[in-house]
Amino acid sequence: MNYETSIDAGGPASLEPFDSYVEGGAPRSRRRWIIAVVIVAILIGAWFAYRHNVAAGAADQNKGAQAQTVSVIAPGRTTVDAAITSSGTLAARRELPVGIAGEGGQVAAVLVDAGSWVRQGQVLAVIDRSVQAQQAVSDAASIEVAAADARIAQANLDRGLKLVDRGFISKSDVDKLTATRDSANARVRLARASLGATNARNARLNIVAPAAGLVLERKVEPGQVVGAGSGVLFRIARDGEMEMQAHVSEADLAKLAVGISASVTPVGTTTAFPGQIWQLSPVIDPISREGIARVALPYNAALRPGGFASAAIKSGVVNAPLLPQSAILSDEKGQYVFVVGGNNKVARRAVKTGDVTEQGIVVMEGLSGNERVVLRAGGFLNAGDVVIPVATKPTAG
Repeated sequence: MNYETSIDAGGPASLEPFDSYVEGGAPRSRRRWIIAVVIVAILIGAWFAYRHNVAAGAADQNKGAQAQTVSVIAPGRTTVDAAITSSGTLAARRELPVGIAGEGGQVAAVLVDAGSWVRQGQVLAVIDRSVQAQQAVSDAASIEVAAADARIAQANLDRGLKLVDRGFISKSDVDKLTATRDSANARVRLARASLGATNARNARLNIVAPAAGLVLERKVEPGQVVGAGSGVLFRIARDGEMEMQAHVSEADLAKLAVGISASVTPVGTTTAFPGQIWQLSPVIDPISREGIARVALPYNAALRPGGFASAAIKSGVVNAPLLPQSAILSDEKGQYVFVVGGNNKVARRAVKTGDVTEQGIVVMEGLSGNERVVLRAGGFLNAGDVVIPVATKPTAG
């Protein structure tokens, strides 16, 4: 009884915790486990985020430590004389070919050589004239014979005129004597003309300079037999004037005019010779699409006809950025420069260059002039690299 009473009395109180565990404890336990797992996951995510940030910071620190220091310039814009660069050959401005004007013969003497200065009418070479000289003697003798005949005919006529007044001869005889005298005088003139022609032919045996100038070429030697078919024996540059025959593109030729100044530099020398355009080609070569700009040059020993030269021909002014040669790079894609942006990252910028001046290379396209352009070491950079820029004042290229 007592046992049962204790059971009954305490039964409900002792069974309540058990009932709570059975009926409501299991769900609460699962909730606790879920919350614990979530907290652990959050902690693990925070740990990985922290490690990532630390690694990124270290990488940035490493990258900053390895960044190159480069010199940069802001070129601005400069007004410079625009010039057209071309190449071509040197030649005599007016070349005079000299050959045989007469009948020719064997060369007796050559009096000048290549490089000699001659005056107009100066004898360059002498042709043997032994036969022609005898012909001149013969013609001179013919004049004397004809003159003697003319004197006899005149004397006969004078006597006839005196006799006709006395009636010893008729007027017809006087007419015959007059005709004989006139014929004799005509023979004198003919002989003199023949001598003059002979002397003229003999004079043409001398090869003479048609104008003053510089002998460029000599193609004859003593003993050589020359004639009308011998071709050019001497070449003379009239007054020693030279020129450069510059090959210019069709587009550039349209920018030029007679009188524009130019600077010509022969190959093998750094000396530039001043000149000016004196003639522009009226036609364009249909294959090369080029014309000839002929630049007149005064005589100088360094200007040798047939030599090769380059010319810088002024064609106006241009306002554009100027960069030194070290800043401009090139590859299979063309010319380019490296520009440093606001984040100090390097970016590639394609450019188009123009004339090369004493101040630098003209950049016609690709830059405004306000950019920070890498001055040197561009060959060791890649687009996207972070650098430490050091500003440098623009200098002559």
